[in-house]
Amino acid sequence: MKNNVIIDLKNISVSFKDTKVLENLSMYIRDKEFITLLGPSGCGKTTTLRVIAGFLEPDSGEVIFEDKVINGVPPHKRQVNTIFQRYALFPHLNVYENIAFGLRVKKMKEAEIKEIVTEMLELVNLKGFERRNINALSGGQQQRIAIARALAVKPRVLLLDEPLGALDLKLRKDMQVELKNIQQRLGITFIYVTHDQEEALSMSDTVVVMDGGEIQQIGRPEDVYNEPKNAFVADFIGESNILDGKMLEDYKCSFSGATFQCLDKGFASGEQVDVVVRPEDVDIVSLDKAMLTGTVTSVTFKGVHFEIIVDIGGFKWMIQTTDYEPVGKEIGLFIEPDAIHIMKKSKYSGLYGDYSSFSDELEHLSDIVEEE
Repeated sequence: MKNNVIIDLKNISVSFKDTKVLENLSMYIRDKEFITLLGPSGCGKTTTLRVIAGFLEPDSGEVIFEDKVINGVPPHKRQVNTIFQRYALFPHLNVYENIAFGLRVKKMKEAEIKEIVTEMLELVNLKGFERRNINALSGGQQQRIAIARALAVKPRVLLLDEPLGALDLKLRKDMQVELKNIQQRLGITFIYVTHDQEEALSMSDTVVVMDGGEIQQIGRPEDVYNEPKNAFVADFIGESNILDGKMLEDYKCSFSGATFQCLDKGFASGEQVDVVVRPEDVDIVSLDKAMLTGTVTSVTFKGVHFEIIVDIGGFKWMIQTTDYEPVGKEIGLFIEPDAIHIMKKSKYSGLYGDYSSFSDELEHLSDIVEEE
């Protein structure tokens, strides 16, 4: 195995009728890595998972597993197993028999089956549940049984297609921790599909951000968050103020009518760029110390902080702060150089990053209610 790579996808393309779902996609996955495919509905993340699993053959490109091309190899002969959002447990079998199912297919001895089922139940914290009816279990418990069944056959890679989507928020957060712990304890590769940014950031070693059948960025969660490659990634991973700007020279840029020091270099002098400033990185200061000034147009209490929308020259910024500022007040903003991130212009430029829609959408909703 080269450089610890277990799966290598090379130039994978998939079309359904006349629609391109994946276009020339290439990426590799390391052994024992927790990697997440993240993106909106229709971006191609589940299709990528199905190609790896063998449920779908690509129109072109190679699927390589441990240096061997496995195109055409059926799913049951690949060293992978899949957990879906609908757990597909057998309702007529109890917990023990659900977990034992794949082992019986392999014609293993009863003593060995019992040992593995017991080990799996301990792994997912459901020891003593062997004889329970599947329909008597909660959603979270069913999820754990699906994980136990998938892991019982000792796959090299576990594929997880939005497996927590049907659970409530608290249970989902608990299971995020549980899944990460299981992956680390077993030391196997997890390939996880989700549209939930927080889930991806909190669980993954590597995040692959996808849109339109293409990979937009691959990196560690903190790198993808702090150094987004384009406006789509910046907007999809957390909240972002994304503005039109200009690089004046290395480490100096302008946007919103002011000049700022930044940490970016390597752009052409005068190059038009996208500027990202995260809402939590903006400080509210007195007007005499301000780099920018604006008027508060809305305030929302979020528990830990206030979410404040500020109009600066017609562009609506979002600021997350523990300081309350009333609607209508003029406030000053201060931005440190390391809070400013410069990106190349892309096809996504101008589509994201202005929070005008926050108040407009609410007004529109109230109009609809009145009309009814």
